[in-house]
Amino acid sequence: MNRISSFNIVSLTLGFAFLYIPMIILVIYSFNESKLVTVWAGFSTKWYGELLRNESFLAAAWVTLKVAFFSSTLATILGTMAAYVMVRRGRFAGRTLFSGMIYAPLVMPEVITGLSLLLLFIAIGLDRGVLTIVLAHTTFAMCYVSVVVSSRLVSFDQSLEEAALDLGSTPFEAFRLVTIPIVAPAVLSGWLLAFTLSLDDLIIASFTSGPSATTLPMKVWSSVRLGVSPEINALSTIFIGIVTVGVLIASVVSKRAISRRQAEELAAES
Repeated sequence: MNRISSFNIVSLTLGFAFLYIPMIILVIYSFNESKLVTVWAGFSTKWYGELLRNESFLAAAWVTLKVAFFSSTLATILGTMAAYVMVRRGRFAGRTLFSGMIYAPLVMPEVITGLSLLLLFIAIGLDRGVLTIVLAHTTFAMCYVSVVVSSRLVSFDQSLEEAALDLGSTPFEAFRLVTIPIVAPAVLSGWLLAFTLSLDDLIIASFTSGPSATTLPMKVWSSVRLGVSPEINALSTIFIGIVTVGVLIASVVSKRAISRRQAEELAAES
């Protein structure tokens, strides 16, 4: 058994401290009584109440959730279709161009992507708002979904589809009843990744949004430029809590799924 060296322990400790100590400080100061975020004046939850009464933040949060839901759903549909074509259709005319167009947003700077989409929307006369942000986020998120789903399709046993076809299923029925349930965890992972990317995006949304649609990252950025408010600390703490709960739930569900699969394999062997 390989023993963990003291150097590795110190490196991990410093790395985790660098990542998480600022978050811990942020959470602590979200309960600060003082309006000055760097001066502790006692414990209070008033800034959470102020945040809930801040209509501009609530409106931005609603826009962000709508954009994230619709863009991640569209990106998952298109990314899954693209992954299926890339993995199952083999070599076809234009495959190199097709794959390049799918994976280009992975390496393209977000500034270039946002500017090009802005010019496109202006050229076609599309007013900037929620729709343009959804289209922009779908464009750069579908490539991530395609990568996740492709990795699962590559290891997928095609004999299961062939067996369904031999039993009388149509190709669409085999895809719907056999392929989709097996690759569903990868599809769900792609949706969650696209949803997270949309929630976190600032640069592309800045180019493609209009006066009637301001996302939460844009609102936070504009507020921080005028000075850090305790409401920002409260908002960040809420997001940290949501992400933590989501990770814990995903871990529990994943462990249960693995345990159930192992039990089914043991039962099949016996």
